[in-house]
Amino acid sequence: MSSPALPAAAPSRDRVDACPGALQTHAAADGGLARVRVPGGTLDAEQLRALAAAARELGDGHLELTSRGNLQLRGLAPGAEAELGARLADAGLLPSETHERVRNVLASTLSGRTAAGHVDVRPWVRDLDAGLRADPVLAGLPGRFLATLDDGRGDVAGLGGDVGLLALSPGTVALILAGTDSGLRAAPADAVALALAAARAFLAERVDQGSSAWRLAELTDGPARVAARLGGQDGPRVRVPEAPVTGPVGAAGQLDGRTALIGVLPLGRLSADQADMLARLAAEVQLTPWRSVVVPDLAEDAVDDAAVDLFRTGVVFDEASPWLQVTTCAGRPGCAKALADVRADATAAVRAGTLPADGARQHWVGCERRCGRPQGDVVDVVATPTGYRIEED
Repeated sequence: MSSPALPAAAPSRDRVDACPGALQTHAAADGGLARVRVPGGTLDAEQLRALAAAARELGDGHLELTSRGNLQLRGLAPGAEAELGARLADAGLLPSETHERVRNVLASTLSGRTAAGHVDVRPWVRDLDAGLRADPVLAGLPGRFLATLDDGRGDVAGLGGDVGLLALSPGTVALILAGTDSGLRAAPADAVALALAAARAFLAERVDQGSSAWRLAELTDGPARVAARLGGQDGPRVRVPEAPVTGPVGAAGQLDGRTALIGVLPLGRLSADQADMLARLAAEVQLTPWRSVVVPDLAEDAVDDAAVDLFRTGVVFDEASPWLQVTTCAGRPGCAKALADVRADATAAVRAGTLPADGARQHWVGCERRCGRPQGDVVDVVATPTGYRIEED
C-alpha cells in the first residue's frame, strides 16, 4: 500500500468551480446535465422511484452513476431545473439548496453489514452530511471537494478525498488529508467533528493563501498546513491503502445472516426501469464508486430470483467480466468536445472481445480532457481525428 503522490505544481484556478448540481446544471450537447449528491451512496426505495420518474419525464430515461457514488441526469430541457429541484426536495434528495453541491461523501461499501471493517460508518455519513448542511461557512466548499469515510477495510480511503476518516481499530480513527495520513487521531465518536474542522481549515487556508483552489492538494503544503491549523497530538503516520481497481461483485453474506447482491452497471448507466426494479427488491440500495449497486438485506430464498431479474436487464455479477475493467466519458452525442461515440465503441469492443491493452483496466475518452478518469492505474483510450490512441503507464 502507498499514498498517492501530490501534484508537482498546483493547477491555476482562474474561475469559480462550476461543478454541476441539481439546481446548477451544465449545458451539454444533449441538453442539461444535473448531478444529484447521494452521501454514502444510500438511496431508499421511494427516492429510487422519484429518480426513475424524473429520468423518464425530464431527462433521457437514464441515471448515470459517478465515481463518487452520485447520480447524473442528462438530456434535461431548458428550465427543467425548477421541476427537478422540487421533485428531489420532495424525495429528501435536496435537503439544502445552499449546500447541495458540497455533499460529496464516499463511504465503505457494506459497512456495518459485513465483518470487514472496524466500525459502522453509516452514522458518520448521516452526521457528516448534517454537519456540512448546518454550517453556513461550509457552503463555500468547492463542488469537487470530497470526503471519504473508510471503516478500515481500505476501499475508499485511497480514492482521492480531500478530507477522510480511516478507522485503524475499533477505537482509533485517522484523519486523512489529500490522501495522506495527517497524524491526527480521534475516537469514533469524535471523528466527524474532526473531519468538519478540517473542511473549515481548508477554507481558511485557501483564504490566507489568496487561492481559488478546488482541492486541498492544490494548496501550497495544503495537508501540512491544514493539520497545523487543527492542532492536537501528532502521532506516527500510517500508509493509506491504494485505490482498489474494482469493488466487490456478486453475493456477500451479511452479519445478520441475510445476503447482499453487488452488481456492476455497464458504463455506469442505470435505466429508469432498472431503478424501479431495485426499488421493488430492497428498502434501500447503496451506490458505489465503481459504478455498481448494492442490494442488501435479502432473505436467502429471495437472492436467486433477484439476481436473475437484474441479470436479465444487463446487470453484471461476474467478477471476471470485462465490464469491470471499462469506464468511459460521455462522448458523442452528449459532449460537443468529443471526437467519437466512446460508449458505443467501448461497448462494441467488450462484446467483440477486442479491448486494447490485453483487457487491462481502461478509460475511454472523447478528447484530451479525459473526463471521469478513475483513480489508480488506468490505460487511457483517447479518441483522435483518426481513431484511438492507447496510452499505457
